Amino acid sequence: MQTRRAVLVGLTGAAVSACAPRGMIALVPGSAGVGEPRTVFVGTTRAAADGGPFLAERSPDISYARYVVSIPPAHVPGQIEHPGRDSLDPARHFVTLQEDRFVSAAAFRTQLAPDLRALALGQRDAVIYVHGFNNTFADGVYRIAQIGHDLKVPAVTVHYSWPSAGTPLNYGYDRDSVLFARDGLQTLIEEVRAAGAEHVILVAHSMGALLAMETLRQIEIGGTGSARRLVDAVVLFSPDIDIGLFREQALRIGNLPEPFVIFTSRRDRALTLSARLTGQKLARLGNLQDLSQVAELDVLVMDVSAFGDGSAMNHFAAVKSPALISLFSAVGTLDTSLGNDQAGRTGLFPGTVLTIQNATAIILSPVSAARRP
Repeated sequence: MQTRRAVLVGLTGAAVSACAPRGMIALVPGSAGVGEPRTVFVGTTRAAADGGPFLAERSPDISYARYVVSIPPAHVPGQIEHPGRDSLDPARHFVTLQEDRFVSAAAFRTQLAPDLRALALGQRDAVIYVHGFNNTFADGVYRIAQIGHDLKVPAVTVHYSWPSAGTPLNYGYDRDSVLFARDGLQTLIEEVRAAGAEHVILVAHSMGALLAMETLRQIEIGGTGSARRLVDAVVLFSPDIDIGLFREQALRIGNLPEPFVIFTSRRDRALTLSARLTGQKLARLGNLQDLSQVAELDVLVMDVSAFGDGSAMNHFAAVKSPALISLFSAVGTLDTSLGNDQAGRTGLFPGTVLTIQNATAIILSPVSAARRP
């Protein structure tokens, strides 16, 4: 039994390492003008010693920063082009042009506010991205920069970096870190609102979706309707959450932020392995098999099983598949696809629409397949 368990853990760790390509913050201020800059504001509960890099250790205090990331001209949609150990070329790699750390939440708000005011009144949106399991600090910063660039997100981008160990065998540490990090995420959401964000879209991947749901539940417990007042929309990519747990979280939150979108794939092998690692044989929310399991919830399920993300695990197709990125861009990216009218949303995408009680699923098809007679 122990041998089988050890093999399972090893296989799971090797597999879900695909959740996050390895990377580091490569600060190259002299490369401005080579690529396209993308500003990412950051709140993190990772520890950092004496101004050094943010690490896997947990900090009871939230730190704030801002990074300007350069997207290389040779960038391929869906990818993060990391520099190799012996090469660093701003024309081919993601690099960081500028790093600013703020001494307080007030300083963070002061720097964030002008970027929000630069947007048109009524469109001062902030996207807060929460990374998943086995992510380093750089992985999350570069991923939200890639998402913002590829999907042409017309909003200020903010990243919440919780203290993931950044290693594939520390699933238990990361699960505990998710619970540790709830207060920090709530604080970051409140600070972004205080800086002038008119709408907050909470975007979370994999285990980060568990953190997002736990935080929304915590906010709602603090006052009826609080979650919906602070967060206007939620997008969960490949959520690594037990389906029964998700239902209880959602029912406790009550009126979910609208829209509430869940990207799923029945081909997500990482989540299949995650279920086994947690002692279950059932699917996770991110590879939902039966819409009736969430039928009483007002959610929109986007089934991307027909698309791949280029990895063996297929764990982040929605933002790593060039075909899906092209599809989302064609319909106006997140701003249009997350509009308030559900009927309008479902008509934007090629595929089959299924509704059971309050839940709607769109089983997406490649555009070429959808156009066949």
